[in-house]
Amino acid sequence: MTLANKLGITDSVILAREEERISKKKAAELFDKGILINLPAGRFETLQVIHRYLFEDIHEFAGKVRNVNLAKGNFRFAPVMYLNAALEGIDSMPQSDFDEIVEKYVEMNIAHPFREGNGRSTRIWLDHMLGNNTGMVIDWSLVDKEDYLLAMERSPIRDIEIKHVLKNALKKDTGSREIYMKGIDHSYYYEGYTTFRTGNL
Repeated sequence: MTLANKLGITDSVILAREEERISKKKAAELFDKGILINLPAGRFETLQVIHRYLFEDIHEFAGKVRNVNLAKGNFRFAPVMYLNAALEGIDSMPQSDFDEIVEKYVEMNIAHPFREGNGRSTRIWLDHMLGNNTGMVIDWSLVDKEDYLLAMERSPIRDIEIKHVLKNALKKDTGSREIYMKGIDHSYYYEGYTTFRTGNL
Protein backbone atom coordinates (compact mmCIF):
# COMPACT_ATOMS: atom_id res chain seq x y z
CA MET A 1 0.00 0.00 0.00
CA THR A 2 1.47 3.35 -1.10
CA LEU A 3 0.99 6.38 1.11
CA ALA A 4 -0.83 9.33 -0.44
CA ASN A 5 1.79 11.89 -1.41
CA LYS A 6 2.22 15.30 -3.03
CA LEU A 7 4.16 13.74 -5.91
CA GLY A 8 1.18 11.71 -7.10
CA ILE A 9 3.25 8.51 -7.05
CA THR A 10 1.30 5.26 -6.71
CA ASP A 11 4.24 2.82 -6.94
CA SER A 12 5.78 2.20 -3.49
CA VAL A 13 9.25 1.45 -4.90
CA ILE A 14 9.32 4.67 -6.90
CA LEU A 15 7.99 6.62 -3.91
CA ALA A 16 10.71 5.20 -1.66
CA ARG A 17 13.35 6.22 -4.20
CA GLU A 18 11.99 9.76 -4.44
CA GLU A 19 11.66 10.03 -0.66
CA GLU A 20 15.32 9.08 -0.35
CA ARG A 21 16.47 11.53 -3.01
CA ILE A 22 14.44 14.49 -1.77
CA SER A 23 14.88 13.98 1.97
CA LYS A 24 18.65 13.48 1.60
CA LYS A 25 18.87 16.79 -0.23
CA LYS A 26 16.75 18.51 2.40
CA ALA A 27 18.72 16.96 5.26
CA ALA A 28 21.93 18.35 3.76
CA GLU A 29 20.25 21.78 3.59
CA LEU A 30 19.47 21.56 7.32
CA PHE A 31 23.21 21.45 7.97
CA ASP A 32 24.35 23.87 5.27
CA LYS A 33 21.82 26.56 6.24
CA GLY A 34 22.53 26.19 9.96
CA ILE A 35 18.86 25.59 10.69
CA LEU A 36 19.60 23.22 13.56
CA ILE A 37 21.95 25.60 15.37
CA ASN A 38 19.28 27.70 17.06
CA LEU A 39 16.82 24.90 17.78
CA PRO A 40 16.49 23.59 21.37
CA ALA A 41 18.14 20.19 21.74
CA GLY A 42 16.00 17.24 22.80
CA ARG A 43 12.64 18.93 22.35
CA PHE A 44 9.80 17.46 20.33
CA GLU A 45 9.28 20.83 18.64
CA THR A 46 12.79 20.46 17.19
CA LEU A 47 11.98 16.99 15.90
CA GLN A 48 8.87 18.44 14.26
CA VAL A 49 10.98 21.08 12.49
CA ILE A 50 13.37 18.39 11.25
CA HIS A 51 10.59 16.12 10.02
CA ARG A 52 8.70 18.96 8.36
CA TYR A 53 11.82 20.17 6.56
CA LEU A 54 12.73 16.69 5.29
CA PHE A 55 9.28 15.72 4.05
CA GLU A 56 7.28 18.89 3.34
CA ASP A 57 7.73 18.43 -0.43
CA ILE A 58 6.51 14.83 -0.25
CA HIS A 59 3.81 14.41 2.39
CA GLU A 60 0.97 16.55 3.74
CA PHE A 61 1.61 15.10 7.20
CA ALA A 62 5.19 16.42 7.42
CA GLY A 63 5.84 17.61 10.96
CA LYS A 64 2.35 16.63 12.14
CA VAL A 65 1.66 14.18 14.96
CA ARG A 66 0.14 11.02 13.50
CA ASN A 67 -3.56 10.23 13.91
CA VAL A 68 -3.32 6.49 13.21
CA ASN A 69 -1.95 3.67 15.34
CA LEU A 70 1.24 1.98 14.18
CA ALA A 71 2.89 -1.36 14.86
CA LYS A 72 6.00 -3.23 13.81
CA GLY A 73 5.36 -6.96 13.88
CA ASN A 74 3.92 -7.65 17.33
CA PHE A 75 5.20 -4.37 18.80
CA ARG A 76 2.74 -1.51 19.03
CA PHE A 77 4.04 2.04 19.17
CA ALA A 78 2.38 4.56 21.48
CA PRO A 79 -1.40 4.55 20.88
CA VAL A 80 -2.75 7.77 19.39
CA MET A 81 -4.87 8.50 22.46
CA TYR A 82 -1.75 8.58 24.67
CA LEU A 83 0.72 10.00 22.15
CA ASN A 84 0.63 13.67 23.17
CA ALA A 85 1.09 12.75 26.82
CA ALA A 86 4.02 10.51 25.87
CA LEU A 87 5.67 13.34 23.92
CA GLU A 88 5.27 15.72 26.86
CA GLY A 89 6.90 13.13 29.09
CA ILE A 90 9.81 12.71 26.68
CA ASP A 91 10.34 16.47 26.57
CA SER A 92 10.76 16.48 30.35
CA MET A 93 13.30 13.62 30.42
CA PRO A 94 16.88 14.57 31.42
CA GLN A 95 19.58 14.68 28.74
CA SER A 96 22.77 15.62 30.55
CA ASP A 97 24.90 12.64 29.50
CA PHE A 98 25.12 9.89 26.89
CA ASP A 99 23.01 7.35 28.80
CA GLU A 100 20.17 9.81 29.44
CA ILE A 101 20.19 10.94 25.81
CA VAL A 102 19.98 7.40 24.43
CA GLU A 103 17.16 6.63 26.89
CA LYS A 104 15.32 9.65 25.52
CA TYR A 105 16.00 8.48 21.95
CA VAL A 106 14.58 5.04 22.78
CA GLU A 107 11.43 6.59 24.23
CA MET A 108 10.96 8.75 21.14
CA ASN A 109 11.28 5.65 18.98
CA ILE A 110 8.56 3.97 21.05
CA ALA A 111 6.37 7.06 20.64
CA HIS A 112 6.96 7.14 16.85
CA PRO A 113 5.14 10.47 16.48
CA PHE A 114 4.92 10.63 12.68
CA ARG A 115 3.14 8.58 10.06
CA GLU A 116 6.41 7.89 8.18
CA GLY A 117 10.03 9.03 8.29
CA ASN A 118 10.54 8.65 12.05
CA GLY A 119 13.91 6.91 11.78
CA ARG A 120 15.57 9.50 9.57
CA SER A 121 14.27 12.45 11.56
CA THR A 122 14.98 10.98 14.96
CA ARG A 123 18.59 10.10 14.15
CA ILE A 124 19.26 13.74 13.21
CA TRP A 125 17.47 14.76 16.42
CA LEU A 126 19.65 12.34 18.41
CA ASP A 127 22.90 13.72 16.98
CA HIS A 128 21.71 17.28 17.59
CA MET A 129 21.04 16.39 21.22
CA LEU A 130 24.36 14.59 21.63
CA GLY A 131 26.30 17.41 20.02
CA ASN A 132 24.72 20.08 22.21
CA ASN A 133 24.97 18.17 25.49
CA THR A 134 28.08 16.00 25.21
CA GLY A 135 30.15 17.47 22.38
CA MET A 136 29.92 14.13 20.55
CA VAL A 137 28.00 12.80 17.56
CA ILE A 138 27.54 9.36 16.04
CA ASP A 139 29.47 8.31 12.95
CA TRP A 140 26.72 6.15 11.49
CA SER A 141 29.13 4.55 9.04
CA LEU A 142 30.62 2.76 12.07
CA VAL A 143 27.26 1.35 13.20
CA ASP A 144 26.58 -2.20 12.01
CA LYS A 145 23.09 -2.51 10.52
CA GLU A 146 22.16 -5.83 12.09
CA ASP A 147 23.52 -4.87 15.50
CA TYR A 148 21.56 -1.63 15.39
CA LEU A 149 18.28 -3.18 14.27
CA LEU A 150 18.41 -5.95 16.85
CA ALA A 151 19.38 -3.55 19.61
CA MET A 152 16.57 -1.15 18.69
CA GLU A 153 14.03 -3.97 18.65
CA ARG A 154 15.06 -4.94 22.19
CA SER A 155 15.56 -1.38 23.48
CA PRO A 156 12.07 -0.93 24.98
CA ILE A 157 12.91 -3.74 27.41
CA ARG A 158 16.70 -3.57 27.56
CA ASP A 159 18.55 -0.47 26.34
CA ILE A 160 22.08 -1.55 27.30
CA GLU A 161 22.65 -3.05 23.83
CA ILE A 162 21.74 0.07 21.85
CA LYS A 163 23.87 2.15 24.22
CA HIS A 164 26.82 -0.15 23.52
CA VAL A 165 26.29 -0.06 19.73
CA LEU A 166 26.05 3.73 19.60
CA LYS A 167 28.80 4.49 22.14
CA ASN A 168 31.32 2.62 19.98
CA ALA A 169 30.55 4.98 17.08
CA LEU A 170 30.87 8.30 18.92
CA LYS A 171 33.07 11.02 17.45
CA LYS A 172 34.01 14.51 18.67
CA ASP A 173 33.53 16.18 15.27
CA THR A 174 30.24 17.90 16.06
CA GLY A 175 30.73 20.52 13.37
CA SER A 176 31.88 18.11 10.69
CA ARG A 177 29.79 18.15 7.54
CA GLU A 178 31.45 14.87 6.53
CA ILE A 179 30.29 13.10 9.70
CA TYR A 180 26.80 14.60 9.37
CA MET A 181 26.52 13.49 5.76
CA LYS A 182 27.60 9.96 6.69
CA GLY A 183 24.50 9.86 8.85
CA ILE A 184 22.36 11.04 5.95
CA ASP A 185 23.94 8.62 3.48
CA HIS A 186 23.47 5.71 5.86
CA SER A 187 19.99 6.64 7.07
CA TYR A 188 18.21 4.42 4.56
CA TYR A 189 20.47 1.56 5.52
CA TYR A 190 18.62 1.42 8.85
CA GLU A 191 15.09 2.04 7.63
CA GLY A 192 14.19 -1.65 7.70
CA TYR A 193 12.97 -1.09 11.26
CA THR A 194 10.35 1.40 10.20
CA THR A 195 7.82 -0.44 8.04
CA PHE A 196 4.44 -0.57 9.71
CA ARG A 197 0.92 -1.82 9.74
CA THR A 198 -1.62 0.92 10.32
CA GLY A 199 -5.17 1.06 11.55
CA ASN A 200 -7.07 0.73 14.78
CA LEU A 201 -4.70 -1.58 16.64
